[in-house]
Amino acid sequence: MKMLRFISILEGTSLLLLLFIAVPLKRLMDMPEYVSIIGPVHGGLFILFNILLALSVSRYGVSSKHALIGFVASLLPFGSYVFKAKILNKY
Repeated sequence: MKMLRFISILEGTSLLLLLFIAVPLKRLMDMPEYVSIIGPVHGGLFILFNILLALSVSRYGVSSKHALIGFVASLLPFGSYVFKAKILNKY
């Protein structure tokens, strides 16, 4: 469960870096290299987070409802932080 909490913070941070730093640099400053670095890192963390979330349903008794909320939260900026604070800290 500690790993899921840690990965949720990393995944949320990578999404924020991608959305608020890398993409604006690509679009406004014509610097696409940051998206090509941060994008795959975020993709890997996103997949890892959701795999760990699915595993936590069977291993740690996380409800399917909470897992679905976690998936949706991983799609939203700041969502992973809120999910960790409001739901993961209960387990």
